[in-house]
Amino acid sequence: MIVSRRPRAALLAVALSAALGGLAYSPAPLLAKPAAGADIVIPYEEFTLPNGLRVIVHTDRKAPIVAVNVWYHVGSKNETPGRTGFAHLFEHLMFQGSENHDGEFFAPFELVGATDQNGTTNQDRTNYFQNVPTTALDMALWMESDRMGHLLGAIDQKALDEQRGVVQNEKRQGENQPYGRRITARIFEALYPAGHPYSWQTIGSMADLDAATLDDVKTWFKSWYGPNNAVLVLAGDIDAATAREKVTRYFGDIPASATLADMKTNIPRRAQDTRETVPDRVPQVRIYRAWPVAELGSKDATLLDLYAQVLGGSASSRLDSRLVHGDKLADQVSAYSWSSEISGTFFVTATVKEGVDPAQVEKILDEEIQRLIAEGPTAQEVEQARTVARAGFVRGIERIGGFGGKSDVLASCAVYQGRPDCYQDELDDIASATPASIRAAAKKWLGVGSHTLIVQPSETPASSLPETVHAAPATAPAAIPPVDPKFRTVRTDVDRSQGVPKTTTFPDLKFPAVQRATLSNGLQVVLAERHETPVVQMNMEFPGGYSSDVGAKLGRANFAMQMLDDGAGEYSALELAARQEALGAQIGVGAGLDYAAVSLSALSDKLAESLDLYADVLRRPTYDDAEIERVRATWIAGIKQEKARPQTAALRVMPPLLYGEGHAYAIPFTGSGTEESIASLTRDDLVDYHAKWLQPEKARLIVVGDTTLAQIVPLLEARFGDWKSPADAPSVPAVTEVKLPAQPRVFLVDQPGAIQSNIYVGQLVPSTRDAGSIDFDFANGVLGGQFSSRLNMNLREDKHWAYGSYSGATNVLGQRPWFAQAAVQSDRTADSIKELKLEITGFATGAKPASADEIAKIRAANTLELPGAYETASAVMSQIASNQRFGRPDDYILQYKARNEAIGPADVTAAARRLQPQSLTWVVVGDLAKIEQPVRALQLGEVQVLDADGRPKK
Repeated sequence: MIVSRRPRAALLAVALSAALGGLAYSPAPLLAKPAAGADIVIPYEEFTLPNGLRVIVHTDRKAPIVAVNVWYHVGSKNETPGRTGFAHLFEHLMFQGSENHDGEFFAPFELVGATDQNGTTNQDRTNYFQNVPTTALDMALWMESDRMGHLLGAIDQKALDEQRGVVQNEKRQGENQPYGRRITARIFEALYPAGHPYSWQTIGSMADLDAATLDDVKTWFKSWYGPNNAVLVLAGDIDAATAREKVTRYFGDIPASATLADMKTNIPRRAQDTRETVPDRVPQVRIYRAWPVAELGSKDATLLDLYAQVLGGSASSRLDSRLVHGDKLADQVSAYSWSSEISGTFFVTATVKEGVDPAQVEKILDEEIQRLIAEGPTAQEVEQARTVARAGFVRGIERIGGFGGKSDVLASCAVYQGRPDCYQDELDDIASATPASIRAAAKKWLGVGSHTLIVQPSETPASSLPETVHAAPATAPAAIPPVDPKFRTVRTDVDRSQGVPKTTTFPDLKFPAVQRATLSNGLQVVLAERHETPVVQMNMEFPGGYSSDVGAKLGRANFAMQMLDDGAGEYSALELAARQEALGAQIGVGAGLDYAAVSLSALSDKLAESLDLYADVLRRPTYDDAEIERVRATWIAGIKQEKARPQTAALRVMPPLLYGEGHAYAIPFTGSGTEESIASLTRDDLVDYHAKWLQPEKARLIVVGDTTLAQIVPLLEARFGDWKSPADAPSVPAVTEVKLPAQPRVFLVDQPGAIQSNIYVGQLVPSTRDAGSIDFDFANGVLGGQFSSRLNMNLREDKHWAYGSYSGATNVLGQRPWFAQAAVQSDRTADSIKELKLEITGFATGAKPASADEIAKIRAANTLELPGAYETASAVMSQIASNQRFGRPDDYILQYKARNEAIGPADVTAAARRLQPQSLTWVVVGDLAKIEQPVRALQLGEVQVLDADGRPKK
């Protein structure tokens, strides 16, 4: 995986926790002291091994899991022109085997039920993270230490070629999207001069990846991937004494590498604005404007985050207010600060409505940017931005691992700023920000020196733009720099010849107890208390959803639900968005195939006021005519965007092919409907849907968080107790059974100029409520449900034709749609289809049944991850909602665990037979000029060419 710094104003919850820091070492254990007056604290202890590995420990006993998070202070900025992409390539290579573990890195983790496992690279660092059961900590530390200290012997030409191919397909996948990776590359190349460490993309250029030799990559690793350039965070069910003993044992004997020196701040000073127009196969013009700005961790960077939030970071921002809601010239606008270690990058974007002059939108963008610089934000705007920041941070640190979790916060702060608690500085800077200080930062950084890039709709995709060729490297790898003699190793008793430590005991599964109440109108309330974080989350779910559109206008349900928060009660759309921000609340609206739902995440001390807003959204949407027209135009533009994106194009076309015209599920699975149906919607349609389908006596309200039944029921009764359904409220239509096709079918959708083909193959299987659904999902795990499953091992790891290939069935009340998919390089489309067919057929027919090892792996993954799976309130809420939707008992998860433990080879073989190779439906989105004849030559079945609406092309 490749991740660049996440935009902090756009996703401030992640940014405040993941985009902070610097590098320093503490010579002795240290217990963190909160800053004076600080009310958000992540307690930690830390120590440093003699070899330079810095270790930070945070104790959180709420779940029997430990987050293991390793950050190497090595990113793409540490590469040299002509040898780009090495940091990210090594991220992939480090998921291969190591000298003492012959096999995929993921394999031992799958056997213990690890969750939230991945690795990412950006300009400034590479990280690896996973949550493991407490009893599996020794295994996790052995694996992380083996790839840190014992990797090079396992890297050979075959491994390099394999992962080079995977990375190149990851690159193609990013570039094969509308407004894809090539657009971002052009912006950074314009802002940062040749040779600047941010002038090339983290994923590297195709030429550099092709040219990388085994000596090159080994020299890169030997130079920098030592413990002295890393920070290890252990967070969760762990204490400092245990951490010191275990980390010393597994990591203490790893020699240091050269110490990678911190780079100085390097923010380009540009004397003039520049601009460029590039073509892309997209339906709308998009405007990007960017500046190099203050670096990560500086006070100005924080102030620019707040400026971005006010300018274009939310639905109530100034750009949204004018361009989206007011003048209605754009379908989407945003502003965010992309914070990185030696320079930040500030972005403003606008997707221009069809038929609107982009120059007019550009002019208004500039007017609003300059007005906010000249006048500064209002005190109210600053307070709203502050509240959004704090609320997002609080929500993020509910988790111990993953992006924005506590281990991420501590690691990023330690790596970038040398202090694990540096987040408190940023929170202090946010708290002390004023209109004047925000204005001054914006004035300082957002002047002359921007680059504007216009993406112009064209028949030529942006992926065809030439890639910048960096200066050729020297013929020989660079010399390996010397190691600082102050670092030393310690002797340990780990005998790595014995292999990975075996985990023999595991924590028990504990699911929170649920409590129930019924309001006077029949509304069912289910509560699970979680008091660790001062947040209350709830979700009110109604039967119906997309399937209620059968016989009506497609997209009506989703459109009506999405408009609930575009004005409600006494609030206009903008006022309602502003009120949410002021409260630190988040209201979510939407629908699925079988349900419609409205969610609320509220801070505990603002629960009553947040519930007032929630009730307005649920009961009193205004469906203002002007807002309907605004949303309609944006919605139709979104449908066109779906057609331009290969993945969503396939998900629009596939459902009617599987279910047949007229079926309740024979609709785009995006829920967006069609351009014609959305164009025909009236206000009466929306009001009627709301009145008839949001039936409170059939609703289920799940509440999880920092409250009790005694506290929450009176609040809910006061706001919903008198809410009644109309006498003529409809019933949910029955979802009819569909016969499978008698023979395979192949449908092609043309995407001229595509550098990849997106292959989808699907079939209907029995409902989620079917008694055999657990068995089927278990069997699917063998075929395509995990990283090490058959499809991914074949197309990614063996053939390296795809970045990934997976399969799975969506949970619905009717027959479930099962899909397998892969995005593959165009010249391997037919070969990949052949491999997918071989894998599916061999498994489904029993010719290649599940092995004992595969069954053990899936059983472990499905059961051993459960004790740690319900760390967050949202995870608990999701499971309870699923139980309610499918009529399951409260102890369903225990039944699920028991069934997974009992499934044997015969059960897997029987479940696999639910896949019928002779009934498969194939949809391939790609450049037909390259792929049509090879696909036809496979003779899979009748081949038809469809347009993006699923209609046959003549």
